[in-house]
Amino acid sequence: MKYWRGYLVAAILLACNWALREFARAHTVLVDMIYPYMSRMVQSYLVDWSGGVSFCLWQVLLLLLLVFGLATVVLMVVFKWNPLQWLGWVCGVVAAVVLLNTCVYGLNEFSGPLAEDVRMGKTDYNIVELEEAAIYYRDLANALSEQITRDAEGKVVFDDFEVLATKAGDGFRSLVYDQSLAVFAGSAAPVKKLGWASQFTGWGIAGVTVGITGEAAVNPDAPAVMLPFVMCQQMAKRMSIVVPRDASFAGYLACKSNHNVQFQYSGMLMSYRYCLLALQRLDEVIESGAYNRVVAGQTAGVTQDLEQCDAFFGGRRQKDADTCDLLVSWHIEKIVLPAQQVEQEKFNPLDKEQVGEL
Repeated sequence: MKYWRGYLVAAILLACNWALREFARAHTVLVDMIYPYMSRMVQSYLVDWSGGVSFCLWQVLLLLLLVFGLATVVLMVVFKWNPLQWLGWVCGVVAAVVLLNTCVYGLNEFSGPLAEDVRMGKTDYNIVELEEAAIYYRDLANALSEQITRDAEGKVVFDDFEVLATKAGDGFRSLVYDQSLAVFAGSAAPVKKLGWASQFTGWGIAGVTVGITGEAAVNPDAPAVMLPFVMCQQMAKRMSIVVPRDASFAGYLACKSNHNVQFQYSGMLMSYRYCLLALQRLDEVIESGAYNRVVAGQTAGVTQDLEQCDAFFGGRRQKDADTCDLLVSWHIEKIVLPAQQVEQEKFNPLDKEQVGEL
């Protein structure tokens, strides 16, 4: 029986993890009312603890666990321990880490959508609305691109990583205090550089957030034009906005609300890229030609920056297209509908109904 104790512990912990997730899945309203606020509070405490060092503690802890695991393998051979018993306790440790992550961070997956928190209702769209949104983000990206410093090769010249990291929280503070969006009231501490960057670059990973240590980290090898947006995106995840499309939309809002033009351009460029990917995917099905029409209007600087982003992500481009629905909805609700309302309210002296009202 003693050989199976580790497996029993692992089974109990995994069962508890499954029960927690199923409860959260069945009671999303209750989870949304309580859990995100508790999770953000825990994350803030963890940030204070892990923020004392510049490197990612979770990577160090992972490395120590691997070294400890290898050491136990050696001891198992030397002292002729039962390998089944050893494997059982390894499973128990893994199950404990999984359960801990679920308790402090993972259940945010079942909280309400970000669209509700930012008072935005419409989330569906057609290809015409998508094309209009893509043009909107393209034109803003074109304009902002002209305000960005570039080197002799045309690549953007942004502030150093550490400087950008200290400015990333400004956009979130504006969202909270100027726009009264409490969902962004989490820690705005600077993100960290992601260790073993070359390995993550090979996987096309621009950032990683680990809830157990409260650390948001960004790949320093990512193209400079991406860094401000990815910093805000990972900071949003640390604020318990864990659904990828919501975190990306939060990154856009934070960049847009930041007074620094580098953040504004990075957020607008990445948002335009998301719309382009979605437009390309739809265009392959219905062959409307919308993708080519939109791309034809982008400047050389925007084209070059997009190529750098695509080269970094490699073959993982289409997955990012799912992010654009919130961007299109935001364009419709904040730009298109208000403009239509203003147009309808304009006084027309030839309109008998308007004249009659006077």
